[in-house]
Amino acid sequence: MAFPDITTAAALMAAFAQRTGLDTEAAPVRYLWTDAFAVGNFQVLADAGAGVQFDALAQRTIEQVHAVLGHFRADDPREGWLRGAQGSADDAHPTRAGLRIGKPLPERGAGDAIDGRLEWERDGQYFHYLTRWMRALDRRARDRGMPHLNRWARELADAAHRAFAYGAAGRRRMVWKMSTDLSRPLVPSMGQHDPLDGLVAALTLRATAQAQADRSGPTLDHAVADYAGMLEHSQLATADPLGLGSLLMDAAQLELLLRAGVAASRPLLGRVLESALASLPHCALPLQAPAGERLGFRELGLAIGLGEVARLAANAAEGPLADDPHGLRRIAALGAQAPLGQAITAFWWEPAHRAAPSWTAHRDINEVMLATALLTGLPAQ
Repeated sequence: MAFPDITTAAALMAAFAQRTGLDTEAAPVRYLWTDAFAVGNFQVLADAGAGVQFDALAQRTIEQVHAVLGHFRADDPREGWLRGAQGSADDAHPTRAGLRIGKPLPERGAGDAIDGRLEWERDGQYFHYLTRWMRALDRRARDRGMPHLNRWARELADAAHRAFAYGAAGRRRMVWKMSTDLSRPLVPSMGQHDPLDGLVAALTLRATAQAQADRSGPTLDHAVADYAGMLEHSQLATADPLGLGSLLMDAAQLELLLRAGVAASRPLLGRVLESALASLPHCALPLQAPAGERLGFRELGLAIGLGEVARLAANAAEGPLADDPHGLRRIAALGAQAPLGQAITAFWWEPAHRAAPSWTAHRDINEVMLATALLTGLPAQ
């Protein structure tokens, strides 16, 4: 297998577009996490010369996500754009009331008991899915000169912060899952990396708005301060491969922010790198197990993160960390794990492994994240 494999990634993304109604007359099937990665993949493929149709697919994904996940479900008695505790969405502000996850079952009723197993299949809003969509919109806003997409991302960030964060000063917390209208918690516990995801997203969106001289829309200053306060006593190290991958992706984004002159990202970058290094020895992966006993998208999240940090390591000595020997050593140590990410990607690149039920049961998310892992090796555009 040759890395990066643009041809395979393009084939995976073209099939995804056909299956989910992006490139056919079929009814669209949208899922926020998968679609956030898909927008980036389509854009990278277009920039890499795979075809202008991929840029059009990136834009169509955004339009469909807002048309489907920005509206109430077809089986919901409420109709039209999402509306509720944080306001109402409309054509000019499609993200102002959040975005649904896109799960197959409707959300749990207000009087229904929690069924932990069933809750995984029920709709609602996830904070970490919203931050992933914010960053997808922001990337396209920067790369294609579309400031309105950054504005939509900031409106989403503002709504999410007001809905998911709660508590008195000094005891601020976050909800992991909210109802579709953002009026009530569905899972009240806090995701381990939700404050970090919120802070990295808010810093990123704010930097883009400043670079594009867009003074309209939320500033996110309060969100930045709130998430930073929550992080003061948070534990970021994790044994979860997808969680570690997320840490590594955040590290790469924080380094880009530092290059853009966002000084507040420097101490946070050091802490994220340190936490990622502490996580590695505890992040057990069943690399010798057959495909049927492995979850592709969780492993591929780690592969994507390792690929991002390997790219960061190749250029770190010429960047803003050139005078930070501790930071350079951490990045080099994490970058040295690139072969692990390549081994994960190579395993799932094999068609026989992608025939396992554990893969086909989650085909869309698995194949889009495989395409992301394959494309992470491309030179930065």
